[in-house]
Amino acid sequence: MTENKIKALFVFEILGRPPEHIKETLSDLIDKLEKIPGISIDNKTIHDAKPVEKEGVENLFTSFAEVEVNADELNNLLLIVFHMLPAHVEILEPRELRFKNFDISSMLSELTVKLHKYDEIAKGLVIERNTLMKKLQEAEEKINGFESEIKGGKKTEKVKKDT
Repeated sequence: MTENKIKALFVFEILGRPPEHIKETLSDLIDKLEKIPGISIDNKTIHDAKPVEKEGVENLFTSFAEVEVNADELNNLLLIVFHMLPAHVEILEPRELRFKNFDISSMLSELTVKLHKYDEIAKGLVIERNTLMKKLQEAEEKINGFESEIKGGKKTEKVKKDT
């Protein structure tokens, strides 16, 4: 793809609890990043977890890690983006990149596969939601029918007692 290495900065964020687990999870993520062929890490900083300060949110913490990497090719960076979902990506060097159309086609194909997977999941969730909503509506109709029967039965009894 490119003749020189590509230097990039990734920021990974995580939210959860307990705070020790967040820091450990970020550390594990960076360990996985180091094992990717064609990737080397120049610098990494994992920041301490801090409580989330939002109304209605209790006992949740957030942290982030900044990781500077060297990649043999842009495709390695794309794999990180697609599979590790960083919060931020910045290519630091080189200032310009040159590609062959095969390389761009490969990147776009990878992106297309990922988007198709998300689309499949989204469509499945919509179908599942619609099925659940239909069942909920049927249950509400049954409950309303039973309530009407019960109220109707009481009225009938009152009428009989009055006559």
